[in-house]
Amino acid sequence: MIVLGLTGGIGMGKSTATASLRRMRIPVFDADAAVHRLQARGGRAVGPIGAAFPGTLRDGRVDREALRRAVLGDPAALKRLEAIVHPLVRDEERRFLARARRAGARIAVLDVPLLLETGGQARVDRVVVVSAPVAVQRLRVLRRPGMTEERLASIRARQMPDARKRRLADFVIPTGLSRHFAQAAIRRLVSRLRDGPPGRGG
Repeated sequence: MIVLGLTGGIGMGKSTATASLRRMRIPVFDADAAVHRLQARGGRAVGPIGAAFPGTLRDGRVDREALRRAVLGDPAALKRLEAIVHPLVRDEERRFLARARRAGARIAVLDVPLLLETGGQARVDRVVVVSAPVAVQRLRVLRRPGMTEERLASIRARQMPDARKRRLADFVIPTGLSRHFAQAAIRRLVSRLRDGPPGRGG
């Protein structure tokens, strides 16, 4: 089974890419969705986050806005949070890959926004980066509810520059032209991989 690491900066088009992959019946692990589940009521991250960051729980779940404020501008606090969340997400990721292998998947995708920033390329066979011009990225992101220039700048500060991500990628999917163009590029990539040798783990 070939394990693809899908990544890209905020607003670069990962959602379009993962939707296309799922339509091709390729299993996709969404790291952001896993974080949401872990922080929801009954999630495994709720207790540890509540203990490490008092005042960030509400109705048995993590209040994500309160948590954002608790770590904003505090690198040490962010590292404490990552030390709680990252191992739990990795555990979810391993379970996903095990299920995909049992199901006989030829390709499985890990959609991880900070894949390259956290050294995650070591866990995958190929890295796929979705990329769009900065002006397109900014326009897309600022359309999101509650997004501001300041918040966008803070998010981008944590992310590796797009140019460097593209240099580290095995494949780059351009998403700035049109959705149809990006989807066609994804279909070509999948066809190429399906015809190639298997990845690690069979």
